[in-house]
Amino acid sequence: MAGHDEDRIAVTPGSGNVFADIGVAQPEEELAKAKLASHIRAAIARRKLTQAQAASLIGLDQPKVSALMNGRLTGFSSDRLLRCMAALGLDVDIVVRGESPDRARGRVRVVGNVA
Repeated sequence: MAGHDEDRIAVTPGSGNVFADIGVAQPEEELAKAKLASHIRAAIARRKLTQAQAASLIGLDQPKVSALMNGRLTGFSSDRLLRCMAALGLDVDIVVRGESPDRARGRVRVVGNVA
């Protein structure tokens, strides 16, 4: 019968990083790559480029652009994604801040609006 306690699904709040939540080895780096890829996808969409046109512009083959557009980022380094962004005319600023006394490790983050 619906509404019984045994029918409820346990919900665990996420950390804000799905890669950390599923146990990926370097979750901050993977999240950063996903965010970079999101900016690339948005730039390609804004410019109304086909995958073939985007491939020619950013120096990849069309199957790699397809993989990128579909979030399959295996084989894409952050450096490679940054080069794609530059080829699409996106400005990328890298900011390095001082050490944080309350954390043993630094963070890798991508900040920016995807529009």
